[in-house]
Amino acid sequence: MEKKTKSPATPWKIVSAVLAVALIAVACTWAFTAQNNNTCTPVKDTAATETIAETTAAKADEAEADALSLWTEKAPLKAELTDYIKTITDESSADFIPVEDRIAVFDMDGTLCCETDPGYFDHKLLYHRVMEDPDYKDKASDEEKATAAIIKEYFDTRSYPDGLDVKHGTAVATAFKGMTPEEFDAYVKDYRNQPAEGYNNMTNGEAFYKPMLQVVDYLNDNGFTVYIISGTDRLITRGLAEGTVDIPVRQMIGSDESFVASGQGDEDGLKYTFSKDDKLITGGEFIIKNLKMNKVSVIEREIGQQPVLCFGNSSGDFAMANFTISNNKYKSGAYMLCCDDLVRENGNQEKADKMFADCEENGYTAVSMKDDWTTIYGEDVTRK
Repeated sequence: MEKKTKSPATPWKIVSAVLAVALIAVACTWAFTAQNNNTCTPVKDTAATETIAETTAAKADEAEADALSLWTEKAPLKAELTDYIKTITDESSADFIPVEDRIAVFDMDGTLCCETDPGYFDHKLLYHRVMEDPDYKDKASDEEKATAAIIKEYFDTRSYPDGLDVKHGTAVATAFKGMTPEEFDAYVKDYRNQPAEGYNNMTNGEAFYKPMLQVVDYLNDNGFTVYIISGTDRLITRGLAEGTVDIPVRQMIGSDESFVASGQGDEDGLKYTFSKDDKLITGGEFIIKNLKMNKVSVIEREIGQQPVLCFGNSSGDFAMANFTISNNKYKSGAYMLCCDDLVRENGNQEKADKMFADCEENGYTAVSMKDDWTTIYGEDVTRK
């Protein structure tokens, strides 16, 4: 029989032994008494043990505070979210959530980034494509130009017209028809590098809310899988958020348009086989606007799990929020941003007041951009 050799001590066993000795040394000291028999009496140093525990707890609290350092101390989200994370990551807690079930969903425009400058990023992008791009504007269709005119009116009045969601989605699909995803992505990234119209020292792509990016990072660090669920076209969402929001592009979900093979023509996809010479290109057909109930549908289709946290900023996100907090087997929450900062951001007090009231009515936690954030885009960024 082969003689078995004794396995060397693994590093964690060595570390454990050293820590055990150190804890015993700290916890107990010998107090020598000047008694006639010269005996020694062991005395536990409880003060030292308590000091270590207090220091450890203080460091943990400090790390939590640093994670959301751009949030004021009175911000409801800061207190709620840090307490939530401590609870759901504690395996001994009744509210513990396994890592695979820690799903958080975020709207994008107005929740993670600037919503109106003077309008949505994807609306500005389409207007640029149809009315300003020297390589396309002469090719733009009458329908695309008519939609661009409605968008311009929206920019000027700050009033979003009924029916523009579908008109805009349709015009995006046709105006970018025939592009590969890589070409579309490059176009979006080029436009995101243009200066933000209403701000100094900021580009379109830099117009992300720094406090909200901290929330994404904080959730990432605590085992969450974070998704963007946006009303913006999926490829535009990816092109705008990639490299700024620290999640993979596969977790960036938006409104959809069709894709076809470059050699497919009008042949149905059930009959056509993608060939080695084909490229994937946009097909020019608008499929769905990812707002309201459609956000819930896309969560089920593409994630297949009920989220436990939801972050939004408009009534278009209420369905997603209600889906998150209703009949959830886990402790859950929904947060809504209120655009009440009229100095650092293009706020709208009337809209913010309505959102505060909606949060109260629906059980969401309101986020005040004015009162809860120490900065929005960074101290060097100012409004024009």
